[in-house]
Amino acid sequence: MLLNGILAFLNLGTGEIILIVAIILLLFGGKKIPELMRGLGKGVKSFKQGMNEVEDELKKPIDDLDKKE
Repeated sequence: MLLNGILAFLNLGTGEIILIVAIILLLFGGKKIPELMRGLGKGVKSFKQGMNEVEDELKKPIDDLDKKE
């Protein structure tokens, strides 16, 4: 469902998607794509961990105040 929303926003059809995938394959080759995706996954995971740490740091003072009362 999310993919459909993104594709509708970008107004990309099947032909355009196939062309983009073919160009990516030509530029990077079949062996590099898994490495690129692995690196992208690690980056997203690191970003989510950072967001969770910031959220925890923001909630910590509130929790401390609740415990004191």
